[in-house]
Amino acid sequence: MKNILLKYCLITVVSLTSNFAVGQQSVKKLSDYVNPNIGTAHSRWFFYTPGAMPFGLAKLGPSTNGHLGNKDGWEATGYDDRDTSIEGFACLHEFQVGGIVLAPSVGKLQTIPGSLDNPDEGYRSRFDRKDEYATSGYYAVLLKDYKVKAELTATKRVGFQRYTFPKSSQSNIIFDIGNRQGESGAVKDSKVTITKDGRIEGYVVTIPEYVKKYQTGADVAMYFSAVLDKKPTSYGVFNKKETKAGDKEIAGEGAGVYLTFDTKENETITVKIGLSYTSIANARLNLETEAKNLNFDAAKKQNQTVWNDYLGRITVEGKNENDKIKFYTGLYHALLGRGLGSDVNGAYPMNNGQVGQIPIDGKGKPQYNYYNTDAIWGGFWNLTQLWALAYPEYYADWVQGQLLVYKDAGWLGDGIANSKYVSGVGTNFTGLAIASAYNSGIRNFDVEKGYEAALKNELEWKDRIEGAGKMDVKQFVELGYSPFLDNMDFKTNTEGSGFSASHTLEYSYSAYAVAQFAKALGKTKDYEKLIKLADGWKLLYDKETAFIRPKYANGKFIQNFNPSEPWRGYQEGNAWQYTFYVPHNVKELVATLGKETFNERLNEIFTKSQKNVFGGGTKIDAFAGLSGFYNHGNQPNLHISWLFNFSGKPYLTQKWVHAICDEFYGTEGIHGYGYGQDEDQGQLGAWYVMSSIGLFDVKGLTDINSSFQIGSPLFDKITIKQADKTTFVIDVKNNSKTNIYLQEVKLNDNNLNQLSIELAAIKKGGNLKMKVDAEPSQVWSN
Repeated sequence: MKNILLKYCLITVVSLTSNFAVGQQSVKKLSDYVNPNIGTAHSRWFFYTPGAMPFGLAKLGPSTNGHLGNKDGWEATGYDDRDTSIEGFACLHEFQVGGIVLAPSVGKLQTIPGSLDNPDEGYRSRFDRKDEYATSGYYAVLLKDYKVKAELTATKRVGFQRYTFPKSSQSNIIFDIGNRQGESGAVKDSKVTITKDGRIEGYVVTIPEYVKKYQTGADVAMYFSAVLDKKPTSYGVFNKKETKAGDKEIAGEGAGVYLTFDTKENETITVKIGLSYTSIANARLNLETEAKNLNFDAAKKQNQTVWNDYLGRITVEGKNENDKIKFYTGLYHALLGRGLGSDVNGAYPMNNGQVGQIPIDGKGKPQYNYYNTDAIWGGFWNLTQLWALAYPEYYADWVQGQLLVYKDAGWLGDGIANSKYVSGVGTNFTGLAIASAYNSGIRNFDVEKGYEAALKNELEWKDRIEGAGKMDVKQFVELGYSPFLDNMDFKTNTEGSGFSASHTLEYSYSAYAVAQFAKALGKTKDYEKLIKLADGWKLLYDKETAFIRPKYANGKFIQNFNPSEPWRGYQEGNAWQYTFYVPHNVKELVATLGKETFNERLNEIFTKSQKNVFGGGTKIDAFAGLSGFYNHGNQPNLHISWLFNFSGKPYLTQKWVHAICDEFYGTEGIHGYGYGQDEDQGQLGAWYVMSSIGLFDVKGLTDINSSFQIGSPLFDKITIKQADKTTFVIDVKNNSKTNIYLQEVKLNDNNLNQLSIELAAIKKGGNLKMKVDAEPSQVWSN
């Protein structure tokens, strides 16, 4: 057993607790409502990274099981609310990217993390939740076995780790670099060096599972340059086979460095880690540029200021504290994901493994940034709407980064890790997201190149690569739908797909979006071709069953059809869920089903699904709910609670959106985003943000002069701030948990006859005044 005198534990705990108490007594900031621990049971690798900036590259967080990795690249790994020991603190957490782990210890040096079942066999340490604190941009914990307090914060590209040690001549810090971490995949190569001037520098190259699948032969590289504010008394290197005292360099799988210090009681050692995806030299430059003169406390203060500024773009006021916690924690996740991938000098990792250069402006700064990103599958019903509303500068950068990959490799990627293709589900909605940006007024990117890329993504199949997804687009363009192929499992090829029905619906929707882009640019012939393809969903509508049903290339529907069966023709869903996937033409879908049938079926879906917490019930599983009628824990039907606005029953949208916000979303480790379901890099968090303020667009802002549908907010007052300080205020009179139905809506004191508002009107500033009550109003019903 790791044994240090109890008095050191007591001193440190008192110190840690006192710090927390002081924070709680001060004026409450927006970041105080952020609780990153919500939903951490069974969460993804990139989910729990409290030590980070909004959209930052450096994403620091504790890991309880990250060294185990995952089999297929998507399963839960990293930090889990149910675990009781921490194995280290990784600096990089992105979709298919993970590594650069540091860990403190006291006493006998250990160089493997050990297991959850037996922490004593490695350098991991037990901890108690009462000794842990996390918010946006800062994390602290007491490692019980060593009596070491660990703290994390960051600038955009530099991680800060500060350790408070007890008195010991054997206080250790290890750099565990050459091992698998989270979604990183297997290690291809690594190297760590202690330089002459005392820096710790190196790299690790990994082969993520999704890179193996979508860009065979490619890899992902991560570089670092670290400085410490204390010199070690001894040092050495290690790998999985041996430890070599006094050596300063080691390469290969499992490579790492250890440093040993003689520490006084409560002595702190701070490590600043410059990070880069291009080179050690740029990691060093990032460190020198962003953090040369920053100590830990200054970095933390700067970080908190930035977070509160970003969180403050949308402020909410109301009586329910849990709603504020859900709101700001959801907003935090939306701002955390899809992080920076370029350096301070504009260097970025190219698709071919080389280093590219973003153009420099007149002040010597990069004109924009490159960002890594998970697939945008479903992100148009949450993230892109939020970006367009309050973070347009990020949306513009995100588009520019996608176009870098297109220019370098010839195709848009729906999911990129250091520019390598990592398509999350084998489709591609990046063209839709670019079209949405343009139609939302975000146009500070190469519009012609963006249109070229989006059009190619919708229509072209010649020499199409696996990483660009939509391998069945040839069939969709020629037949108007993707044919179902038996025995395909989760695969797609040029002849069709095992997910043919969902692909047809998705391609129809994205064709519509790019058609609007074409129309706005005056590309009439392209528009006519695309808008015809947008009707592809009609070819799969089965009048006999009143469902969207997979169809073979010969025009016949599949047999033995079960609308509750997931995976057979539908990606991560079933016919109950996907039949409503016509967001671009809801009016015609309503007419096709019949208004009465549409409303009765949709309302019954939510009535039944409420018994399963609008997902998979209390089963802790990312895919729980795939066989159900509605599954809020996954993307395919995140829009359908808002469809009543198009079918003459908007009060049912108000009812069910409130219920989902109150019941699916929780404030606990296990009950956060459903029960162990996949928050997906800010998607579910952003959905809560948009829905709780009563603004949502089923079409994903793809229309020219795009607009939001209006619902009833959870809050009494919402203030949306633009970069030019313009504000748009939503005031809700008589609001409560029972008063959820809109009675009156006025835009700048003018009654609204329709429950919609253009994005441009919000950008201009003004006010939306609402009255709500406990009984539905028929004002907007028909």
